[in-house]
Amino acid sequence: MKQKTINIILAMLVIASMALASCAPAATATPVETKKVTLAIEHFSVIAGTTWSGAQDRAGKRVADKYPDVEYIYRESVGPDLSVPYAEEMIAQGANIVVGNAEFMGMPLMDIADKYPDVYFASVIASDLSTKPNFIRFFPRQYQALYLEGLIAGALTQTGNIGIVSAFPNVQVLRRTAGFVLGVQDAAELLDKDIKVYVKYAGDWYLPQEERDIAATLVDQYNVDVLTQQTDSGSTLDVAKEKGVWFVGKDMDTVGEYGWSDTNTVAVSFDTRWEVIYEQIVKEYMAGNKTPQTIMYPGMETTMTLADGTVVPTVDLMNDGKVGLDAISPKALPLIPQAILDLVKQRRDQMMKGEWDPFTEHALVSNGTGLDLDGLPVPAAGTVVKEAGVVPTIEFLLSMFNFDVQGTIILK
Repeated sequence: MKQKTINIILAMLVIASMALASCAPAATATPVETKKVTLAIEHFSVIAGTTWSGAQDRAGKRVADKYPDVEYIYRESVGPDLSVPYAEEMIAQGANIVVGNAEFMGMPLMDIADKYPDVYFASVIASDLSTKPNFIRFFPRQYQALYLEGLIAGALTQTGNIGIVSAFPNVQVLRRTAGFVLGVQDAAELLDKDIKVYVKYAGDWYLPQEERDIAATLVDQYNVDVLTQQTDSGSTLDVAKEKGVWFVGKDMDTVGEYGWSDTNTVAVSFDTRWEVIYEQIVKEYMAGNKTPQTIMYPGMETTMTLADGTVVPTVDLMNDGKVGLDAISPKALPLIPQAILDLVKQRRDQMMKGEWDPFTEHALVSNGTGLDLDGLPVPAAGTVVKEAGVVPTIEFLLSMFNFDVQGTIILK
């Protein structure tokens, strides 16, 4: 009986303790601290009125809009001599990701990467592929959208003459121009047209008066009726509007984003969403990754979902706020044969699925012009640098593409 009484008492105590536990407030879980990120972008030019830095400034804002724990700060007109001082100034203010938005002024950041091991540094790639564990290099596959633009430009020209106002020969420019020229050549073959593509260099990225003079020369002396550019001012677009010829844009939707012109002049543009790359870098930092991906070269298959739910690929045709085939000017659309429209849609869809690429599909044949690199002279005219159907390496595309493709006409 004694043992039975003890058991009853013990049972009553257990029940009582359980009741008390059920009445007690639940223990609060220790919150996981979210890593605060300050994304600092050093822009090589001013932001206002430029497509390159303008697009990257928008990218920083879009990432900050999506992530409450991300702040975006920046400096403008940053040259190589100011890259490190500005970076250290912003690091002192809390920056833990510092980006140089052009290679020539982004590379000095590598010199301080070891000094700040807890900071990610990053730089656009022009041709140098140097990295460190916390020094990231990146570029978007803009040539994919440029190929689609080339198809459209080739269909639109009535004179058979297309002009490119370009900055200066470098791997980045030669590669992007090649994507456009291949699109023009595919359109010419499909439509049985003879089309010439003229390129004339201004000497730098942002020289508004020189760009204007070149654009006017292309129209007046070479009978160009479609203009595009590999420079950063709005001068080429201004000349296209004044001369009544078509303009094909780059880097940003200059109609919908800046209101620089309208679709009576701008046949189509492509938009670069640097935010797709910046989001990936930010997410790597938030995760505390000490060994992030250091060479990033995403194309149309890679996307970001913006704060408002819009899904954007790294690059895409865009004009007056519309994308894809809808980006083609309503005035230009009736002038483009259905066969070209079908091909633009097909190739865009394939690239967004990662199933097709113009530099894989086509042979890359040297024009004999370009830029001699250290230990890598321009291949002789007619040299097949890469066979059709062979996937080019990222190293080749980013650092060794030093030639114009066959058929490009370089003006002195």
